[in-house]
Amino acid sequence: MEDERDNRLSGQMSFLEHLDELRRRLIRSVAFIAIALVACWFVSGYIYDFLAVPVKRALADAQRRHVEVGGLTGGEVIQSITTLKDGDTGRYVFGEATKLGASLIPPGASVLARYAHDSKGQMGLFTDEPLFTGATVIPKGVRLPHDAAGKPGALAGEDPKLVVRTAIEPFSLYLKVALYAAFCVSVPFLLWQVWAFIAPGLYPHERGYALPFVALSSVSFVIGAAFAYYILFPPAVSYLLGIGQDFQLLLNATDYFDFIILIMLAMGAVFQMPAITYVLSRIGIVNASLLMRAWKTALIVILIAAAILSPTSDVLNMMLFAAPMFVLYIISIFIAWIFGKPREKEAEG
Repeated sequence: MEDERDNRLSGQMSFLEHLDELRRRLIRSVAFIAIALVACWFVSGYIYDFLAVPVKRALADAQRRHVEVGGLTGGEVIQSITTLKDGDTGRYVFGEATKLGASLIPPGASVLARYAHDSKGQMGLFTDEPLFTGATVIPKGVRLPHDAAGKPGALAGEDPKLVVRTAIEPFSLYLKVALYAAFCVSVPFLLWQVWAFIAPGLYPHERGYALPFVALSSVSFVIGAAFAYYILFPPAVSYLLGIGQDFQLLLNATDYFDFIILIMLAMGAVFQMPAITYVLSRIGIVNASLLMRAWKTALIVILIAAAILSPTSDVLNMMLFAAPMFVLYIISIFIAWIFGKPREKEAEG
């Protein structure tokens, strides 16, 4: 039925028919995003935690004082807690406010601790002296919380938090996170709707590129967003927060999420270059020689885009954004050279 409809629409369409087709595709896209939004709302907290990891790490690192390890012998090294042996003792520091039974222990408090087996034979850290806190006494031998899988030197409970300015901002922030996540989940469907809108203007044999276009574009979008999250954003935010070490860093949560999501969506769009080139070269609209002749113009456009997307004005971060774009352009040239062919009205045979 879709093929018959495309064949019917491939004829001369009036302006109103184009508008009606566009309206139909938009309604379907909005409905799909709305359904995805409802689903993403229930996991918006997990998405928030995932997206906040880079800035929390950079914020914690920026607020630390870095001192080289050195001592009497010069061979002192910070070790993981997993290297402790039965009976080893040391001073345990509470990294955050901790409720231990009925006692509330403030952050920064410390107590002598021993690494030993409990009554069930399980290893753990236990108080090796009474701890007086407020009107209560924590006796010797109480188990202390610790993360055996934590990074060596990490402070227990260290979790810098972003700032909100109004009571309703957390709700609107989670709603925004869910909306962006719904858009990302809907990318394959949205790409299919885009293709379905332009398909009537193509020859019948050219409409067969729909599945490769949607598949390649969806995968490219995910790779681009992951590249921005894991490669581009961490050094950029570390650089920015490193400049602000002399200040009290209070980052607004909404501003941060607008920032990181913009970069991830932008890089997801940039990584569409090879997929779009593949389809256009198969149709015969672009070829390798055209892309090679336009490389100077493309380089200028890439540098401008990198300057806009880069969160800082320094050349190093700008090149960090420009380099993958230029590599993608080179890959697109090879794709056009391998898959390109002159446009034909009908497939041969």
